[in-house]
Amino acid sequence: MKDKAGYDQVLQSFTGIGTFQGATKGQPEIVLGSVVDFYAASLLAYGASAALFHRERTGEGQYVGLSLLGAALAMQSGRFIWADGEDANADRDLRSGGITGIHPTGKGELYISANTAHFWRSLCTLVGLPDLASNPKYDTVRKRAKHATEIVPAIREALKSHTALEWEEIFGEKVPCCAVRRIEEMFDHPQVLDQELVTRVEHPRLGSYRGLRQPLKFSETPCPEPFAAPDLGQHNDEILSSIGRVKGRQYGKSGNRRREGAGAEPAG
Repeated sequence: MKDKAGYDQVLQSFTGIGTFQGATKGQPEIVLGSVVDFYAASLLAYGASAALFHRERTGEGQYVGLSLLGAALAMQSGRFIWADGEDANADRDLRSGGITGIHPTGKGELYISANTAHFWRSLCTLVGLPDLASNPKYDTVRKRAKHATEIVPAIREALKSHTALEWEEIFGEKVPCCAVRRIEEMFDHPQVLDQELVTRVEHPRLGSYRGLRQPLKFSETPCPEPFAAPDLGQHNDEILSSIGRVKGRQYGKSGNRRREGAGAEPAG
């Protein structure tokens, strides 16, 4: 497949990510955000760093190989498992039969994780269904997955008594959860601001906008502050001067070489 174009969404469709994402809706869906591209870049940074460390220790360089295909499968390594003798349509959904997942509430949606016995008991107690926790019929993840059609409706009915944000407060640290938010809400969220993950950038033509500040921080080698994408030709003079060219003489504003006249050779 060396001649085929490799794009994030192509690999999502190729490796099953789209099928898994849209399973509950009965048709495939693309995961927005270029997750395969970004994960491949992270793996590449890790691979280059590991190779540099090896060179530092041994003095030997090496080839580092990576593909979007490898990155897409690595993201799904928890499901990319097929035991001998297992059916081709085995359910590899790791969300314990729908209990761990997104649920509607009195207002908004809430993600809940309740795979462990401790969190399962806390969930049942806090939503007012302690009998579910004490029932031996539901005392393991496998059993709860088997009887999800009985459990999930009862939990969702109980969740209607509060909003998603209120359940966040009620569950606190006793049940891993989170109200489902839009990315626009991240710009002013106290945790995001505390981590200094948002900054304001000035663009020469488009004006001011807010965007991501460095997600990775170094104590000794701080990263430069984020800056706007350059305008067309913005750095021509700076770059041309650095390589000994005369400013604005041999190149137009777009950076293309200019000719002195028809059929003439470039100056210089």
